[in-house]
Amino acid sequence: MTNYIYGPTFEEMLHPEKINPAVRKKALEAIKSSPLDPVNLYNITWKDEKGGVRHVVLPRELTGIDAEVVVISGKWFPTGSHKVGATYSCAIEKQVLGKIKPGVHKLVWPSTGNYGIGGAYVGPRMGYKSIVVLPENMSRERFEKIAYFGAECIKTKGCESNVKEIYDKTHELEKQPDTVIVNQFAEFGNYRFHYYVTGNSILELFEQLKSSGAVKRLSAFCSAMGSSGTIGAGDRLKQVHSDCRIIGLEPTQCPTLYNNGFGDHDIQGIGDKHVTWIHNTDNMDAIICLDDLACKKGLQLIVEETGQKILRNAGIKSETLEHLKTLFGISGICNILGAIKTAKHYKLGKGDCVVTVATDSLDRYYSVLDDLTKKCGKMDESEASKRLEEIFHKAGTDWIRDGDKLAKDSWANLKYYTWVEQQGKSIEELKEQRSSEYWQRHQRLIEEVNGLIAKLRN
Repeated sequence: MTNYIYGPTFEEMLHPEKINPAVRKKALEAIKSSPLDPVNLYNITWKDEKGGVRHVVLPRELTGIDAEVVVISGKWFPTGSHKVGATYSCAIEKQVLGKIKPGVHKLVWPSTGNYGIGGAYVGPRMGYKSIVVLPENMSRERFEKIAYFGAECIKTKGCESNVKEIYDKTHELEKQPDTVIVNQFAEFGNYRFHYYVTGNSILELFEQLKSSGAVKRLSAFCSAMGSSGTIGAGDRLKQVHSDCRIIGLEPTQCPTLYNNGFGDHDIQGIGDKHVTWIHNTDNMDAIICLDDLACKKGLQLIVEETGQKILRNAGIKSETLEHLKTLFGISGICNILGAIKTAKHYKLGKGDCVVTVATDSLDRYYSVLDDLTKKCGKMDESEASKRLEEIFHKAGTDWIRDGDKLAKDSWANLKYYTWVEQQGKSIEELKEQRSSEYWQRHQRLIEEVNGLIAKLRN
């Protein structure tokens, strides 16, 4: 008899207070005492024990702007990254639709980092043997977490932007019997998690901040793009706040949407030399590029004591710095810098709210910061002061491409080369993606999946 394991519905991930109280209590206890217990699937939510969205409003002494930069935090998800929400959503959808069975199917999770870690967590918790395909140059901590969570890992050539090599390996693996590829770049479970759970969590948070008088307008949402799942939250935001700008971010070293560029970079988790299948490019208002070295140096400024001293001298409270120092990874700093550039580009000021995401946190980047110190030398107070001024306060409005019709046509057309020529998608569906009805149809599936999870779980 197949032993099916079910977790929360989309509605319960958005509103964990709707989970059976006994299950919720057990899950909250397990997050610390039994981190590998499958009940932790019920901890896949942006919210804390009291129902508040975990977030931080960045001090102006750091951002250097009058607009409020609000960062929602993925640190407290079961794997330390919100990507576990996408992996669970993809897996549970396939399970309730009868496409996979635990003990029968083997799941392959192509990734450049956090999605693979999420797959390494979700797959074994739900009873599936799991294989993560990951570039060999990713941080040491990523490989350690995959092994700890109980998955096999296959290393492919290259770094963050070497996605084609990942695809090539998954094509080899899918020829094996009972092997299912759970491709974050094409799976709409990823999009649906962020559209519904992330998007509505941001809407709730904004209303709370607005009622307290902290902000007046939801002016922009910024997200770096790896799978382009997270930026799918923007589709929900625009349905409620039509004037909210949706801004995509990518590395200057790999400016694919900015100018059809390519290259290697080290903002782990983003910028993969292609436009993903699940990216609603027609809803994006601009693309902004960030330098990977600036992102790493910015992270080190917040993390290390020398940097914290300079930030205290700038007027940031010690308790705030203590909270911030483990809250971000490299892509989180990228998102923050993107939010600052967004505010400057659109001339946002007091009352404006720019929301972004800390996908993961410091725990998987200690080795990267060690390498940075070896490469650039130890950061002294002079260097720390320079970084605060040049990386944060003087963030410019260069490397920005507005989403006019020509840009949106270009972004959508870029999908052809990866998805139609290489990955077997149809040109008819590619054209269909330019209609709003296409995306609304995928959004409507959430209600069906919610019902199936609840029915089969009971």
